[in-house]
Amino acid sequence: MEYVIELLKIILPAGLVIYGMYLVVVSFLSKERESKLVELKTKNSQVVMPIRLQAGERLCLLLERLTPNNLVRRVNNQPYSAKELHGLLLQEIREEFNHNLSQQVYFSDETWASVKSAVENVITLVNSAMQDVNPDDKGVDLAKRIFQRALDQKNDGISFALTKVKSEIRIYF
Repeated sequence: MEYVIELLKIILPAGLVIYGMYLVVVSFLSKERESKLVELKTKNSQVVMPIRLQAGERLCLLLERLTPNNLVRRVNNQPYSAKELHGLLLQEIREEFNHNLSQQVYFSDETWASVKSAVENVITLVNSAMQDVNPDDKGVDLAKRIFQRALDQKNDGISFALTKVKSEIRIYF
């Protein structure tokens, strides 16, 4: 029995020392992990922030380029028929949108939905203006009709989407 007590006198303190060392090592590793995470997040934000800013700039540029006035002025540089101009406008809208499609990963679903809705509104505007003119009319007639419809439009999706993109960018500053 005395042998067991002597053994416990040795094992018990050794066990407590080992348990204490275990707690110290776990605490050290936990703090080390936290510091690495903070360092990683800092580096990540240094890399992601400029990319996110660039994505915001590209979305703003997309929306500005797709405003009916800018779109028609940019595309209508030759004497097209209304049908030809209509096709070119829709092609330009699709190309611009597809070129900037990847920017959605840097924005919330709500902001991206407003951008997508604004693009769809411009397509609807162009299509509805085309219904008001004869396909064989001059492209200038279609352009005038698009300008008129854009002026008559009360709910401007592009302005709303621009506001959403800008406000989301401002969150990070």
